[in-house]
Amino acid sequence: MTKRRLKFALISGGLGLALGLSGCGIDAAPTSSDAASETSLTIYTARDKGLAESVVADFVAANPDYDGKVQILTLGAQEALERIRAEKVNPQGDIWWGGTSQQMQQAASDDVLSPAPQSVIDAVPEASRDADGLWVGEMLLAEVIVYNHDMITAADAPKDWDDLIDPALGDQIAIRDVQASGTMRSIYSAMIDREVEASGSADAGYAWLEALDANTKVYAANPTDLYLRLTRQEAAITAWNLQDVMLQIEQQDAPYTPVVPTSGAPMLVDGVAKIKGGPSSDGADAFLSFLISEETQTKLAETYFQIPTIDLAAAPSWLADLNLKEMDVNWTRIAENETEWIDYWAANIKGQS
Repeated sequence: MTKRRLKFALISGGLGLALGLSGCGIDAAPTSSDAASETSLTIYTARDKGLAESVVADFVAANPDYDGKVQILTLGAQEALERIRAEKVNPQGDIWWGGTSQQMQQAASDDVLSPAPQSVIDAVPEASRDADGLWVGEMLLAEVIVYNHDMITAADAPKDWDDLIDPALGDQIAIRDVQASGTMRSIYSAMIDREVEASGSADAGYAWLEALDANTKVYAANPTDLYLRLTRQEAAITAWNLQDVMLQIEQQDAPYTPVVPTSGAPMLVDGVAKIKGGPSSDGADAFLSFLISEETQTKLAETYFQIPTIDLAAAPSWLADLNLKEMDVNWTRIAENETEWIDYWAANIKGQS
């Protein structure tokens, strides 16, 4: 991948992050487990649709028995978690692909996940997976600030998280609906967590989110809605994950510039898991083994701007040119408090400033 293809200027806060680089489905409701066979596969995913369909096409090419028998249901990460919980007594899905480590661990605690194949577990570093292999981290997601460079200049664009609550940015920010989004839940929780670290209380974090709400013009229903609002200049600024932003720039020529905040970007572990009791246990194992293979992850790193958790022979070319500063975040504390924090935001802050 050439530098020419990266049509943006990435603004970094310095200090590099050492990274251990270490057919196709359709959006349709899955069939019941009684009708499913062991050569069918139902995937619940929060991943980019084009990426997911590309991976499934490659999987089917390598596993012809699944030709025409893979269904993809695109959901927000939180929506996927809630669906899997609701289907616990009669699971309909086989794979949950795309969710934060916090969400994955909640599902593991709810006993709705089964261990991945041992070879998959062994391939992923311990820090990026469940201790019992009930979920494994597929990639790292950098959470950044994004602006439409047709609307504001680099000089006027926010450089750090606290810039987002400057009253001068009133009505210039669009935010993906937080409750349904693993990305946004993690960003908001990280903002609260840093205040808890500083003061021992979430109150200052809530106050920060109130100030952000005052500057937020609209809460977008889904990622596509968010992209449209930014591109159509309904709002100039958002916060989102670097991978999806880069895909929009590369594939849609979106007028976006991502900013790595000077205080650092929260780096999420984005995972994949086998749903317990799903209709196709063998299919789930086959897909996990394919997805976490070095061949698949190398392709995703080079083509879809993915930062893999597994070791690769070489870092993806685009990543070699970047310096990412990681924000110091207590993900264990976030996992314990995220539901409470986000529920409080939704009930007491959203749309009220």
